[in-house]
Amino acid sequence: MTEAIISLSGDKYSEYLRDESRSTGEAESISFPRSEQDIINILAAVREKGIKLTVQGARTGITGGAVPRGGHIMNLSLMNKVTGARFDKEKNIACLTVQPGLLLSQLRKMLPGLNFDTTGWTSESLAALEDLRKTGPWFFTPDPTETTASLGGMAACNASGARSFYYGATRNHIESLRILLPDGSSFSLKRGRDKASCSNFKILTEQGGVIEGMIPRYRMPGVKNAAGYFVKDGMDLVDLFIGSEGTLGIITEIEIRLVPAPRAMWGVTVFFPEEKSAVLFVRAVRGEPVACLEKPFPHKPVAIEYFNHKSLQLLRTQKERYAAFGQIQELRPEYHTAIYVEYHANSDEELFEIMKRLGRLIAACGGNEENTWVAYKPSDMEKLHFFRHAVPESVNMLIDQRRKKDPALTKLGTDMAVPDAALDRIVDMYNQDLEEKGLDSVMFGHIGNNHIHVNILPHSMDDYLEGKVLYLKWAREAVRLGGTVSAEHGIGKLKTSFLLEMYGEEGVRQMAALKSLFDPMGILNSGNLFEV
Repeated sequence: MTEAIISLSGDKYSEYLRDESRSTGEAESISFPRSEQDIINILAAVREKGIKLTVQGARTGITGGAVPRGGHIMNLSLMNKVTGARFDKEKNIACLTVQPGLLLSQLRKMLPGLNFDTTGWTSESLAALEDLRKTGPWFFTPDPTETTASLGGMAACNASGARSFYYGATRNHIESLRILLPDGSSFSLKRGRDKASCSNFKILTEQGGVIEGMIPRYRMPGVKNAAGYFVKDGMDLVDLFIGSEGTLGIITEIEIRLVPAPRAMWGVTVFFPEEKSAVLFVRAVRGEPVACLEKPFPHKPVAIEYFNHKSLQLLRTQKERYAAFGQIQELRPEYHTAIYVEYHANSDEELFEIMKRLGRLIAACGGNEENTWVAYKPSDMEKLHFFRHAVPESVNMLIDQRRKKDPALTKLGTDMAVPDAALDRIVDMYNQDLEEKGLDSVMFGHIGNNHIHVNILPHSMDDYLEGKVLYLKWAREAVRLGGTVSAEHGIGKLKTSFLLEMYGEEGVRQMAALKSLFDPMGILNSGNLFEV
Protein backbone atom coordinates (compact mmCIF):
# COMPACT_ATOMS: atom_id res chain seq x y z
CA MET A 1 0.00 0.00 0.00
CA THR A 2 2.82 2.42 0.80
CA GLU A 3 3.93 2.30 -2.84
CA ALA A 4 0.62 4.01 -3.82
CA ILE A 5 1.35 7.02 -1.61
CA ILE A 6 3.94 9.21 -3.31
CA SER A 7 5.77 11.83 -1.26
CA LEU A 8 5.65 15.30 -2.76
CA SER A 9 9.27 16.35 -2.63
CA GLY A 10 10.83 18.32 -5.45
CA ASP A 11 8.98 19.58 -8.51
CA LYS A 12 7.99 16.31 -10.19
CA TYR A 13 4.33 16.57 -9.17
CA SER A 14 4.13 20.33 -8.65
CA GLU A 15 1.47 20.73 -11.38
CA TYR A 16 -0.98 18.87 -9.12
CA LEU A 17 -0.79 21.69 -6.60
CA ARG A 18 -2.85 23.97 -8.86
CA ASP A 19 -5.78 24.10 -11.25
CA GLU A 20 -6.99 26.55 -13.92
CA SER A 21 -7.83 29.13 -11.24
CA ARG A 22 -4.10 29.95 -11.32
CA SER A 23 -3.97 29.49 -7.53
CA THR A 24 -1.45 27.12 -5.93
CA GLY A 25 -1.65 25.01 -2.77
CA GLU A 26 0.47 22.55 -0.86
CA ALA A 27 0.31 18.86 0.03
CA GLU A 28 2.42 16.17 1.66
CA SER A 29 1.69 13.32 -0.75
CA ILE A 30 -0.23 12.23 -3.84
CA SER A 31 -1.75 9.01 -5.21
CA PHE A 32 -3.19 7.83 -8.53
CA PRO A 33 -5.67 5.01 -7.79
CA ARG A 34 -6.70 2.67 -10.60
CA SER A 35 -9.61 0.98 -8.84
CA GLU A 36 -12.16 1.40 -6.09
CA GLN A 37 -10.11 -0.92 -3.88
CA ASP A 38 -7.11 1.38 -4.35
CA ILE A 39 -9.25 4.28 -3.13
CA ILE A 40 -10.37 2.30 -0.08
CA ASN A 41 -6.75 1.52 0.78
CA ILE A 42 -5.70 5.14 0.36
CA LEU A 43 -8.59 6.34 2.51
CA ALA A 44 -7.47 3.99 5.28
CA ALA A 45 -3.95 5.44 5.13
CA VAL A 46 -5.30 9.00 5.22
CA ARG A 47 -7.52 8.25 8.23
CA GLU A 48 -4.61 6.64 10.05
CA LYS A 49 -2.51 9.77 9.56
CA GLY A 50 -5.41 12.07 10.43
CA ILE A 51 -4.81 14.33 7.43
CA LYS A 52 -7.04 16.05 4.87
CA LEU A 53 -7.76 14.68 1.41
CA THR A 54 -8.18 16.63 -1.83
CA VAL A 55 -9.81 14.65 -4.64
CA GLN A 56 -8.86 15.77 -8.15
CA GLY A 57 -9.99 15.06 -11.67
CA ALA A 58 -8.46 16.87 -14.64
CA ARG A 59 -7.97 20.15 -12.70
CA THR A 60 -9.79 22.24 -15.31
CA GLY A 61 -11.88 24.12 -12.73
CA ILE A 62 -11.39 27.84 -12.19
CA THR A 63 -12.53 28.23 -8.57
CA GLY A 64 -9.65 26.44 -6.82
CA GLY A 65 -11.68 23.35 -5.92
CA ALA A 66 -8.84 20.98 -6.85
CA VAL A 67 -6.13 23.03 -5.12
CA PRO A 68 -4.98 21.20 -1.96
CA ARG A 69 -4.69 22.74 1.48
CA GLY A 70 -2.12 20.36 2.87
CA GLY A 71 -2.56 16.65 3.44
CA HIS A 72 -2.95 14.18 0.58
CA ILE A 73 -4.00 14.54 -3.07
CA MET A 74 -5.98 11.70 -4.64
CA ASN A 75 -5.95 12.17 -8.41
CA LEU A 76 -8.47 10.00 -10.28
CA SER A 77 -7.08 10.47 -13.79
CA LEU A 78 -6.10 6.78 -14.15
CA MET A 79 -9.66 5.62 -13.48
CA ASN A 80 -10.69 6.48 -17.04
CA LYS A 81 -12.59 3.54 -18.51
CA VAL A 82 -16.08 2.96 -19.84
CA THR A 83 -17.21 -0.02 -17.75
CA GLY A 84 -20.69 -0.87 -19.03
CA ALA A 85 -23.77 -0.01 -21.06
CA ARG A 86 -27.53 -0.15 -20.63
CA PHE A 87 -30.32 0.22 -23.20
CA ASP A 88 -34.04 0.30 -22.48
CA LYS A 89 -35.57 -0.39 -25.90
CA GLU A 90 -39.13 0.47 -24.87
CA LYS A 91 -38.23 3.87 -23.42
CA ASN A 92 -35.25 4.43 -25.78
CA ILE A 93 -33.02 5.18 -22.80
CA ALA A 94 -29.32 4.74 -23.60
CA CYS A 95 -26.68 4.85 -20.86
CA LEU A 96 -22.97 4.26 -20.39
CA THR A 97 -21.25 3.61 -17.08
CA VAL A 98 -17.92 5.43 -16.81
CA GLN A 99 -15.16 5.94 -14.28
CA PRO A 100 -14.62 9.49 -12.97
CA GLY A 101 -11.26 10.08 -14.65
CA LEU A 102 -12.59 9.65 -18.20
CA LEU A 103 -12.18 12.91 -20.11
CA LEU A 104 -15.03 14.46 -22.06
CA SER A 105 -12.74 14.67 -25.10
CA GLN A 106 -12.03 10.91 -24.84
CA LEU A 107 -15.74 10.11 -24.57
CA ARG A 108 -16.51 12.22 -27.63
CA LYS A 109 -13.95 10.32 -29.70
CA MET A 110 -15.45 7.00 -28.62
CA LEU A 111 -19.12 7.80 -29.13
CA PRO A 112 -19.44 7.77 -32.96
CA GLY A 113 -18.37 4.13 -33.24
CA LEU A 114 -19.04 3.13 -29.61
CA ASN A 115 -15.61 1.54 -29.59
CA PHE A 116 -14.64 0.69 -26.01
CA ASP A 117 -12.34 -1.73 -24.25
CA THR A 118 -15.00 -4.16 -23.01
CA THR A 119 -12.70 -6.26 -20.83
CA GLY A 120 -14.63 -7.19 -17.70
CA TRP A 121 -18.04 -6.12 -19.04
CA THR A 122 -21.07 -8.20 -18.08
CA SER A 123 -23.04 -10.09 -20.73
CA GLU A 124 -25.92 -7.65 -20.21
CA SER A 125 -23.65 -4.69 -20.95
CA LEU A 126 -22.22 -6.34 -24.05
CA ALA A 127 -25.72 -7.04 -25.37
CA ALA A 128 -26.76 -3.45 -24.64
CA LEU A 129 -23.69 -2.17 -26.50
CA GLU A 130 -24.71 -4.11 -29.60
CA ASP A 131 -28.20 -2.60 -29.42
CA LEU A 132 -26.73 0.88 -29.05
CA ARG A 133 -24.57 0.35 -32.13
CA LYS A 134 -27.62 -0.69 -34.14
CA THR A 135 -29.75 2.27 -33.05
CA GLY A 136 -27.14 5.06 -32.86
CA PRO A 137 -25.45 7.40 -33.31
CA TRP A 138 -25.63 8.80 -29.77
CA PHE A 139 -24.73 12.12 -28.23
CA PHE A 140 -23.67 13.33 -24.74
CA THR A 141 -24.81 16.93 -24.58
CA PRO A 142 -22.88 18.72 -21.76
CA ASP A 143 -20.19 20.90 -23.34
CA PRO A 144 -18.03 22.89 -20.91
CA THR A 145 -15.53 25.14 -22.65
CA GLU A 146 -12.64 22.91 -21.57
CA THR A 147 -13.22 19.54 -23.25
CA THR A 148 -10.37 17.98 -21.26
CA ALA A 149 -12.63 18.13 -18.19
CA SER A 150 -13.15 14.75 -16.53
CA LEU A 151 -16.62 13.23 -16.18
CA GLY A 152 -16.13 13.03 -12.42
CA GLY A 153 -15.26 16.71 -12.26
CA MET A 154 -18.24 17.57 -14.44
CA ALA A 155 -20.53 15.68 -12.07
CA ALA A 156 -18.89 17.24 -9.02
CA CYS A 157 -19.61 20.80 -10.17
CA ASN A 158 -22.68 20.12 -12.36
CA ALA A 159 -20.86 21.47 -15.42
CA SER A 160 -22.87 22.90 -18.28
CA GLY A 161 -21.70 25.00 -21.23
CA ALA A 162 -23.39 26.64 -24.19
CA ARG A 163 -25.77 23.81 -25.08
CA SER A 164 -27.20 23.68 -21.57
CA PHE A 165 -29.64 26.36 -22.75
CA TYR A 166 -31.58 23.59 -24.48
CA TYR A 167 -30.34 20.31 -23.03
CA GLY A 168 -29.68 21.33 -19.43
CA ALA A 169 -26.56 20.90 -17.30
CA THR A 170 -24.74 17.66 -16.47
CA ARG A 171 -27.27 16.84 -13.73
CA ASN A 172 -29.93 16.22 -16.39
CA HIS A 173 -27.79 13.50 -17.94
CA ILE A 174 -26.74 11.43 -14.92
CA GLU A 175 -28.83 8.37 -14.05
CA SER A 176 -26.82 6.93 -11.16
CA LEU A 177 -23.67 7.33 -9.08
CA ARG A 178 -21.52 5.04 -7.00
CA ILE A 179 -20.05 6.74 -3.92
CA LEU A 180 -17.25 5.95 -1.45
CA LEU A 181 -17.26 7.71 1.93
CA PRO A 182 -14.15 8.65 3.93
CA ASP A 183 -14.65 5.67 6.27
CA GLY A 184 -14.44 3.32 3.27
CA SER A 185 -18.13 2.48 3.14
CA SER A 186 -19.97 2.54 -0.18
CA PHE A 187 -23.40 2.83 -1.78
CA SER A 188 -25.05 3.46 -5.12
CA LEU A 189 -27.82 5.95 -5.88
CA LYS A 190 -30.17 5.66 -8.84
CA ARG A 191 -32.44 8.37 -10.20
CA GLY A 192 -36.10 7.56 -9.60
CA ARG A 193 -35.28 4.83 -7.07
CA ASP A 194 -33.50 6.58 -4.19
CA LYS A 195 -35.47 9.63 -3.09
CA ALA A 196 -35.94 11.82 -0.05
CA SER A 197 -39.23 11.64 1.85
CA CYS A 198 -40.20 15.31 1.91
CA SER A 199 -37.09 16.80 3.57
CA ASN A 200 -35.87 13.59 5.25
CA PHE A 201 -33.52 11.04 3.72
CA LYS A 202 -31.98 7.70 4.58
CA ILE A 203 -29.12 5.95 2.77
CA LEU A 204 -28.06 2.38 3.54
CA THR A 205 -24.42 1.54 2.88
CA GLU A 206 -23.32 -1.82 1.49
CA GLN A 207 -21.52 -2.44 4.77
CA GLY A 208 -24.73 -2.18 6.80
CA GLY A 209 -24.43 1.43 7.92
CA VAL A 210 -27.24 3.98 7.93
CA ILE A 211 -26.92 7.67 7.04
CA GLU A 212 -30.04 9.69 7.71
CA GLY A 213 -30.83 13.33 8.14
CA MET A 214 -32.62 16.32 6.68
CA ILE A 215 -32.24 18.12 3.38
CA PRO A 216 -31.23 21.76 3.99
CA ARG A 217 -34.20 24.13 3.86
CA TYR A 218 -32.81 27.12 1.96
CA ARG A 219 -34.49 28.08 -1.32
CA MET A 220 -32.77 27.37 -4.62
CA PRO A 221 -32.93 30.13 -7.25
CA GLY A 222 -35.08 29.48 -10.30
CA VAL A 223 -32.17 29.97 -12.71
CA LYS A 224 -29.25 27.96 -14.03
CA ASN A 225 -27.30 27.31 -10.83
CA ALA A 226 -24.14 25.59 -9.55
CA ALA A 227 -23.87 27.20 -6.11
CA GLY A 228 -24.09 24.88 -3.09
CA TYR A 229 -25.94 21.63 -2.55
CA PHE A 230 -29.01 20.95 -4.66
CA VAL A 231 -32.03 20.78 -2.34
CA LYS A 232 -35.70 20.00 -2.92
CA ASP A 233 -38.40 18.16 -1.03
CA GLY A 234 -38.77 14.60 -2.31
CA MET A 235 -35.63 14.99 -4.43
CA ASP A 236 -33.59 12.25 -6.05
CA LEU A 237 -30.72 11.64 -3.64
CA VAL A 238 -28.29 11.32 -6.55
CA ASP A 239 -28.69 15.09 -6.91
CA LEU A 240 -27.16 15.71 -3.47
CA PHE A 241 -23.82 14.56 -4.86
CA ILE A 242 -24.03 16.17 -8.30
CA GLY A 243 -22.65 19.66 -7.76
CA SER A 244 -21.38 18.90 -4.23
CA GLU A 245 -17.78 19.66 -5.32
CA GLY A 246 -16.35 16.51 -3.73
CA THR A 247 -17.36 17.46 -0.18
CA LEU A 248 -19.77 14.58 0.58
CA GLY A 249 -18.14 11.53 -0.96
CA ILE A 250 -15.85 10.24 -3.72
CA ILE A 251 -17.59 9.43 -7.00
CA THR A 252 -16.18 6.14 -8.31
CA GLU A 253 -18.69 5.39 -11.08
CA ILE A 254 -21.15 7.45 -13.12
CA GLU A 255 -23.98 6.26 -15.32
CA ILE A 256 -24.49 8.92 -17.98
CA ARG A 257 -27.51 9.18 -20.24
CA LEU A 258 -27.10 9.65 -23.98
CA VAL A 259 -29.54 11.16 -26.46
CA PRO A 260 -29.91 10.38 -30.16
CA ALA A 261 -27.38 12.45 -32.08
CA PRO A 262 -28.99 15.15 -34.22
CA ARG A 263 -28.61 14.51 -37.93
CA ALA A 264 -27.91 18.18 -38.66
CA MET A 265 -26.19 20.94 -36.66
CA TRP A 266 -25.90 24.52 -37.85
CA GLY A 267 -24.39 27.53 -36.13
CA VAL A 268 -24.81 31.23 -36.87
CA THR A 269 -22.82 34.16 -35.50
CA VAL A 270 -24.79 37.38 -35.92
CA PHE A 271 -23.04 40.75 -35.65
CA PHE A 272 -25.12 43.73 -34.51
CA PRO A 273 -24.23 47.44 -34.79
CA GLU A 274 -25.12 48.04 -31.12
CA GLU A 275 -25.63 46.07 -27.94
CA LYS A 276 -29.31 46.90 -27.40
CA SER A 277 -30.23 45.33 -30.74
CA ALA A 278 -28.25 42.22 -29.79
CA VAL A 279 -30.04 41.87 -26.44
CA LEU A 280 -33.40 42.37 -28.16
CA PHE A 281 -32.47 39.58 -30.58
CA VAL A 282 -31.65 37.30 -27.63
CA ARG A 283 -35.06 37.89 -26.13
CA ALA A 284 -36.75 37.29 -29.46
CA VAL A 285 -34.80 34.18 -30.48
CA ARG A 286 -35.54 32.44 -27.19
CA GLY A 287 -39.24 32.91 -27.83
CA GLU A 288 -40.19 35.91 -25.69
CA PRO A 289 -42.89 38.28 -26.95
CA VAL A 290 -41.16 41.43 -28.21
CA ALA A 291 -42.57 44.57 -29.81
CA CYS A 292 -40.87 44.02 -33.17
CA LEU A 293 -42.65 40.68 -33.76
CA GLU A 294 -46.33 39.92 -34.22
CA LYS A 295 -45.91 36.54 -32.53
CA PRO A 296 -43.07 34.78 -30.66
CA PHE A 297 -40.31 33.13 -32.70
CA PRO A 298 -41.14 29.39 -32.62
CA HIS A 299 -37.71 27.76 -33.06
CA LYS A 300 -35.74 27.35 -29.83
CA PRO A 301 -31.95 27.28 -30.32
CA VAL A 302 -29.66 24.79 -28.63
CA ALA A 303 -27.27 27.58 -27.62
CA ILE A 304 -27.30 31.39 -27.43
CA GLU A 305 -23.89 32.97 -26.76
CA TYR A 306 -22.81 36.62 -26.43
CA PHE A 307 -19.63 38.61 -27.10
CA ASN A 308 -19.54 42.31 -26.34
CA HIS A 309 -17.61 44.90 -28.35
CA LYS A 310 -14.55 44.65 -26.11
CA SER A 311 -14.41 40.90 -26.65
CA LEU A 312 -14.43 41.43 -30.41
CA GLN A 313 -11.74 44.08 -30.13
CA LEU A 314 -9.57 41.70 -28.11
CA LEU A 315 -9.95 39.07 -30.85
CA ARG A 316 -9.00 41.61 -33.53
CA THR A 317 -5.80 42.30 -31.59
CA GLN A 318 -5.05 38.60 -31.13
CA LYS A 319 -5.62 37.92 -34.82
CA GLU A 320 -3.08 40.62 -35.72
CA ARG A 321 -0.46 39.46 -33.21
CA TYR A 322 -0.66 35.67 -33.20
CA ALA A 323 -0.77 33.24 -36.10
CA ALA A 324 -2.75 30.76 -33.97
CA PHE A 325 -5.75 33.08 -34.24
CA GLY A 326 -5.48 33.38 -38.02
CA GLN A 327 -8.46 31.09 -38.68
CA ILE A 328 -10.82 33.67 -37.17
CA GLN A 329 -12.67 35.33 -40.02
CA GLU A 330 -12.52 39.07 -40.60
CA LEU A 331 -14.10 41.10 -37.81
CA ARG A 332 -15.24 44.24 -39.60
CA PRO A 333 -15.09 47.57 -37.74
CA GLU A 334 -18.90 47.89 -37.78
CA TYR A 335 -19.29 44.58 -35.88
CA HIS A 336 -20.12 45.83 -32.38
CA THR A 337 -21.78 42.93 -30.53
CA ALA A 338 -21.99 39.28 -31.56
CA ILE A 339 -24.62 36.66 -30.76
CA TYR A 340 -24.00 33.00 -31.60
CA VAL A 341 -26.98 30.68 -32.00
CA GLU A 342 -26.92 26.97 -32.71
CA TYR A 343 -29.71 24.74 -33.99
CA HIS A 344 -30.02 20.96 -34.13
CA ALA A 345 -32.57 19.13 -36.29
CA ASN A 346 -33.25 15.96 -38.24
CA SER A 347 -32.20 17.35 -41.62
CA ASP A 348 -30.36 20.20 -43.32
CA GLU A 349 -33.60 21.05 -45.12
CA GLU A 350 -35.33 21.68 -41.80
CA LEU A 351 -32.49 23.93 -40.66
CA PHE A 352 -32.48 25.82 -43.96
CA GLU A 353 -36.12 26.79 -43.36
CA ILE A 354 -35.24 27.94 -39.83
CA MET A 355 -32.37 30.03 -41.22
CA LYS A 356 -34.70 31.85 -43.60
CA ARG A 357 -36.97 32.80 -40.71
CA LEU A 358 -33.95 33.70 -38.59
CA GLY A 359 -32.79 36.16 -41.25
CA ARG A 360 -36.09 38.02 -41.00
CA LEU A 361 -35.81 38.04 -37.21
CA ILE A 362 -32.31 39.54 -37.37
CA ALA A 363 -33.59 42.39 -39.54
CA ALA A 364 -36.58 42.99 -37.25
CA CYS A 365 -34.22 43.37 -34.28
CA GLY A 366 -32.02 45.96 -35.99
CA GLY A 367 -29.36 43.75 -37.52
CA ASN A 368 -28.36 42.90 -41.07
CA GLU A 369 -28.60 39.33 -42.37
CA GLU A 370 -25.45 39.91 -44.42
CA ASN A 371 -23.43 40.48 -41.24
CA THR A 372 -23.49 36.83 -40.22
CA TRP A 373 -21.28 33.77 -40.31
CA VAL A 374 -23.24 30.61 -41.04
CA ALA A 375 -21.77 27.13 -40.47
CA TYR A 376 -23.52 24.06 -41.82
CA LYS A 377 -20.55 21.69 -42.26
CA PRO A 378 -18.54 20.13 -39.40
CA SER A 379 -15.40 22.01 -40.49
CA ASP A 380 -17.28 25.33 -40.44
CA MET A 381 -18.78 24.50 -37.03
CA GLU A 382 -15.27 23.93 -35.72
CA LYS A 383 -14.30 27.44 -36.81
CA LEU A 384 -17.25 28.97 -34.95
CA HIS A 385 -16.46 26.91 -31.87
CA PHE A 386 -12.85 28.09 -32.08
CA PHE A 387 -14.12 31.68 -32.21
CA ARG A 388 -16.32 31.06 -29.16
CA HIS A 389 -13.44 29.58 -27.15
CA ALA A 390 -10.86 32.10 -28.33
CA VAL A 391 -12.15 34.84 -26.04
CA PRO A 392 -11.41 33.15 -22.67
CA GLU A 393 -8.12 31.87 -24.09
CA SER A 394 -7.18 35.42 -25.11
CA VAL A 395 -8.09 36.72 -21.67
CA ASN A 396 -5.74 34.22 -20.02
CA MET A 397 -2.93 35.12 -22.44
CA LEU A 398 -3.39 38.82 -21.69
CA ILE A 399 -3.33 38.30 -17.93
CA ASP A 400 -0.23 36.10 -18.20
CA GLN A 401 1.50 38.98 -19.99
CA ARG A 402 0.52 41.47 -17.30
CA ARG A 403 1.65 39.13 -14.54
CA LYS A 404 5.20 39.42 -15.84
CA LYS A 405 5.19 42.94 -14.39
CA ASP A 406 3.14 42.10 -11.30
CA PRO A 407 2.96 38.35 -10.45
CA ALA A 408 0.12 38.98 -7.99
CA LEU A 409 -2.29 40.03 -10.75
CA THR A 410 -5.10 37.78 -11.88
CA LYS A 411 -8.38 38.25 -13.68
CA LEU A 412 -11.72 38.54 -11.92
CA GLY A 413 -14.30 36.44 -13.73
CA THR A 414 -17.97 36.48 -12.76
CA ASP A 415 -20.27 33.48 -13.08
CA MET A 416 -23.65 34.94 -12.11
CA ALA A 417 -27.05 34.37 -13.68
CA VAL A 418 -30.37 36.15 -13.21
CA PRO A 419 -34.01 35.54 -14.23
CA ASP A 420 -35.10 36.41 -17.77
CA ALA A 421 -36.82 39.61 -16.69
CA ALA A 422 -33.56 40.98 -15.28
CA LEU A 423 -31.37 40.55 -18.37
CA ASP A 424 -31.43 44.20 -19.49
CA ARG A 425 -30.96 45.38 -15.91
CA ILE A 426 -27.87 43.25 -15.31
CA VAL A 427 -26.22 44.12 -18.66
CA ASP A 428 -26.75 47.85 -18.05
CA MET A 429 -25.36 47.55 -14.51
CA TYR A 430 -22.20 45.80 -15.68
CA ASN A 431 -21.57 48.39 -18.40
CA GLN A 432 -22.24 51.41 -16.20
CA ASP A 433 -20.12 50.24 -13.29
CA LEU A 434 -17.17 49.25 -15.47
CA GLU A 435 -17.25 52.57 -17.30
CA GLU A 436 -17.53 54.54 -14.06
CA LYS A 437 -14.52 52.75 -12.55
CA GLY A 438 -12.52 52.84 -15.80
CA LEU A 439 -11.67 49.14 -15.58
CA ASP A 440 -10.45 47.09 -18.53
CA SER A 441 -12.80 44.19 -19.19
CA VAL A 442 -14.52 41.88 -21.65
CA MET A 443 -18.00 40.35 -21.41
CA PHE A 444 -19.08 37.09 -23.02
CA GLY A 445 -20.98 33.93 -22.25
CA HIS A 446 -24.26 32.12 -22.07
CA ILE A 447 -26.69 34.98 -22.49
CA GLY A 448 -29.52 32.59 -23.34
CA ASN A 449 -29.56 31.74 -19.63
CA ASN A 450 -28.83 35.38 -18.65
CA HIS A 451 -25.44 34.03 -17.61
CA ILE A 452 -22.72 36.47 -18.67
CA HIS A 453 -19.06 36.16 -17.70
CA VAL A 454 -17.64 39.60 -16.93
CA ASN A 455 -13.85 39.32 -16.97
CA ILE A 456 -12.18 42.29 -15.28
CA LEU A 457 -8.60 42.59 -16.55
CA PRO A 458 -6.58 44.61 -14.03
CA HIS A 459 -3.44 46.54 -14.92
CA SER A 460 -2.51 46.93 -11.24
CA MET A 461 -3.46 45.70 -7.79
CA ASP A 462 -5.50 48.89 -7.36
CA ASP A 463 -7.58 47.81 -10.37
CA TYR A 464 -7.89 44.33 -8.88
CA LEU A 465 -9.17 45.64 -5.56
CA GLU A 466 -11.64 47.95 -7.33
CA GLY A 467 -12.83 44.95 -9.31
CA LYS A 468 -13.38 42.88 -6.16
CA VAL A 469 -15.62 45.62 -4.76
CA LEU A 470 -17.68 45.58 -7.97
CA TYR A 471 -17.86 41.79 -7.95
CA LEU A 472 -19.36 41.77 -4.46
CA LYS A 473 -21.85 44.49 -5.44
CA TRP A 474 -22.91 42.49 -8.51
CA ALA A 475 -23.25 39.26 -6.53
CA ARG A 476 -25.57 40.94 -4.05
CA GLU A 477 -27.65 42.40 -6.86
CA ALA A 478 -27.87 39.04 -8.67
CA VAL A 479 -29.15 37.43 -5.46
CA ARG A 480 -31.60 40.29 -4.88
CA LEU A 481 -32.98 39.77 -8.38
CA GLY A 482 -33.55 36.06 -7.71
CA GLY A 483 -30.36 34.83 -9.36
CA THR A 484 -27.21 32.95 -8.41
CA VAL A 485 -23.59 33.82 -7.65
CA SER A 486 -22.43 30.79 -9.65
CA ALA A 487 -24.27 29.38 -12.63
CA GLU A 488 -21.74 26.80 -13.86
CA HIS A 489 -18.27 26.92 -12.28
CA GLY A 490 -19.26 26.23 -8.69
CA ILE A 491 -17.91 27.83 -5.53
CA GLY A 492 -14.65 25.99 -4.88
CA LYS A 493 -12.32 27.69 -2.42
CA LEU A 494 -12.32 31.12 -4.03
CA LYS A 495 -16.01 32.07 -3.82
CA THR A 496 -17.10 30.87 -0.39
CA SER A 497 -17.98 34.43 0.67
CA PHE A 498 -20.40 34.66 -2.27
CA LEU A 499 -22.17 31.48 -1.15
CA LEU A 500 -22.67 33.16 2.22
CA GLU A 501 -24.18 36.17 0.44
CA MET A 502 -26.56 33.85 -1.40
CA TYR A 503 -27.83 31.60 1.38
CA GLY A 504 -26.87 33.44 4.56
CA GLU A 505 -25.25 32.03 7.68
CA GLU A 506 -28.14 29.66 8.41
CA GLY A 507 -28.09 28.18 4.91
CA VAL A 508 -24.34 27.56 5.05
CA ARG A 509 -24.70 26.09 8.56
CA GLN A 510 -27.24 23.61 7.17
CA MET A 511 -24.82 22.67 4.37
CA ALA A 512 -22.05 22.08 6.88
CA ALA A 513 -24.39 19.92 8.98
CA LEU A 514 -25.21 17.83 5.91
CA LYS A 515 -21.52 17.37 5.12
CA SER A 516 -20.83 16.19 8.67
CA LEU A 517 -23.28 13.29 8.20
CA PHE A 518 -21.20 11.87 5.34
CA ASP A 519 -17.77 13.16 6.38
CA PRO A 520 -17.78 13.57 10.19
CA MET A 521 -14.01 14.06 10.35
CA GLY A 522 -14.08 16.82 7.71
CA ILE A 523 -11.51 15.00 5.56
CA LEU A 524 -12.86 15.55 2.04
CA ASN A 525 -11.94 18.62 -0.01
CA SER A 526 -11.64 20.93 2.95
CA GLY A 527 -12.36 24.55 2.06
CA ASN A 528 -14.68 23.82 -0.86
CA LEU A 529 -18.07 25.57 -0.56
CA PHE A 530 -17.45 26.67 3.04
CA GLU A 531 -14.79 26.59 5.72
CA VAL A 532 -14.83 23.54 8.01
